[in-house]
Amino acid sequence: MRVVVALGGNALLKRGEPMTAEVQRANVHLAAQALAPIAREHQLVISHGNGPQVGLLALQGAAYKPDEAYPLDVLGAETEGGIGYMIEQELGNLLPQDVPFATLLTMVEVDPQDPGFENPTKFVGPVYDRQEADQLQADKGWVFKQDGDKWRRVVPSPLPKRIFEIRPVKWLLERDTIVICAGGGGIPTMYETRGTERKLVGVEAVIDKDFCSELLARELDADLFVMLTDAPAVYLDWGEATQREIRRATPASLADIPFAAGSMGPKVKAACQFAENTGKRAAIGALGDLQHIIAGKAGTTISVEGDGMQCEN
Repeated sequence: MRVVVALGGNALLKRGEPMTAEVQRANVHLAAQALAPIAREHQLVISHGNGPQVGLLALQGAAYKPDEAYPLDVLGAETEGGIGYMIEQELGNLLPQDVPFATLLTMVEVDPQDPGFENPTKFVGPVYDRQEADQLQADKGWVFKQDGDKWRRVVPSPLPKRIFEIRPVKWLLERDTIVICAGGGGIPTMYETRGTERKLVGVEAVIDKDFCSELLARELDADLFVMLTDAPAVYLDWGEATQREIRRATPASLADIPFAAGSMGPKVKAACQFAENTGKRAAIGALGDLQHIIAGKAGTTISVEGDGMQCEN
């Protein structure tokens, strides 16, 4: 099978962990242990989150003068390279030496009129107490929203329209290469008209990784699209005494259920889009369960086949 796996940010830096290269590498090593058996049996494409990493680089850039700080699109490109390097190295250490890898800096087109620019929703960087967040907002003009019992910076998150490097990704897959691409939702870009000249430029935004990964999986004609997170599945009544694990569901059965916008909501929507547009399976679950998720024995599987929703207590 051709499998697209989207690693959640927790696979790289868990909530509350120090944002060091050492910690990130240890987490990537764990992710590689889960990915290696899949790479031995299937054609594998890997995408990943980058919110904590982009936020860290933005904090480092804040030490410079305002006109010297690098914009978010450039920071996104930097994290794609750094994270891809670690994934290649850790996964390569577990697979035969002749297995080829490629990490692609992936530019993604967005619409300059996307409503996401008016309402920043994408979390980046570390968590803060309310007082720290208020001070940073006053000092730097950043926008913050509540994330659990903490506060995090939010930036615009427009929807992806086109993945520019989709052709080289296909060329690499035809040569049995493990491809790492669309990291952090890809590098946000848009066309800008200046006089008679139309130019592609970077955008101060972060594209949602799950929506971009869904577009990637669809355009690659993937047989399965998997989103890995820190939860073993999608739940009804999450956090309540009545919570139930959704094992299988159709997009129609999930249409009217509200899921958290900052966490499971985009994943469920992306999975439903993939299933509806391709007729194939999408799945959501925990990194450690990846083999069982692919076999349909763990996580939440979303497909147009079947009737309604199946849950477990």
